[in-house]
Order: sequence, then C-alpha cells, then structure tokens
Amino acid sequence: MTSTTLPYPAIMQDTTFSPASRVWMYVADRALTDAEAATVDAQMQVFCKQWTAHNVALKARGEVFGHRVLLLMVDESQAGASGCSIDKSVHFLEQLGHDMQIDWFNRMQFGWLDESNTLQIAPLNAFSEMVTTGLIRPDTLVLNTLVDTLEKLQTKFWLPFELSWQKKLV
Repeated sequence: MTSTTLPYPAIMQDTTFSPASRVWMYVADRALTDAEAATVDAQMQVFCKQWTAHNVALKARGEVFGHRVLLLMVDESQAGASGCSIDKSVHFLEQLGHDMQIDWFNRMQFGWLDESNTLQIAPLNAFSEMVTTGLIRPDTLVLNTLVDTLEKLQTKFWLPFELSWQKKLV
C-alpha cells in the first residue's frame, strides 16, 4: 500500500491554513448517503462562514470524508477559537445530528482501511472482534481520530494499528 493510493480528505491540502490550525474529527454512527453528505458539506460551509469568537470571524473550514467522518478546522493564527465559539460548533453539530438522525459524538466508532483502501467503520465490539479474528492486522491502517492540528492531520491521519491508540482498547 503506497501513500499515493490512500484516501485523504481534501481539507488537509489547504495551504492557506497554518500547519498549527486546530482540527476536530467526528465519526458518524452510520454512513451518510450522497445527498446527506452534500447537505452536511453545504451546512458546514455556511456555519464556517458565520463562525465567530468574540465577534471576530474565524478562518474555518469543514469537510465530510468517506461519508462517515466530519472534519472541522480553524486557523488560530487569524483569530483564536474561544470556549464559547467551540461550544457553538458543538451545538451546531448536535442540531445537525438531531435533524439528520446522526450521532457525531460516539467516540467508540473506529475506522480502518480495508484491502481495497476503502474506509470502514465499526463500533468497539465489532472492531475488537476483527482484531481477534485477524481481519485487522498490526499493519492495517486505522483512522487516527486524535489528530488535533492540520500538521498532525497531514502526517498521522492513518496509522498502522500496532502504533495506534486503538490498540490499547482491544
């Protein structure tokens, strides 16, 4: 598997954002349809354009990746995201999830790449079973949901299972 064949979100190629930009990653509890993914992307664009901290516009971007992962990024070299502004993003995602019947806040959803480099997602118990049965091996690339900056998103989006934080849970 070479890095050029791996799926990556477009957001990580945005050179107008500082490498230190803050990133939040959310995994949906179910796959989004094409129409739902387009709706989420559109609503994220609107939210990002209107998002402020202490009445100062934030330079922000959001993206749906793989019909399951939502990425939100803020370039704090422009203006810092305050606690209140972060709360706004959480409330936005809660409302979006409510409206579309999607849970963005279940942190026990785990992603990995299958043999065809397609993102797969499963809850902890199913993920653990796949590790036990050998479907997820030490070299299987898993989604690192703990990335918190653009630089980490660019360098540690996929990690081999044996080096991942998820290994400690199974």
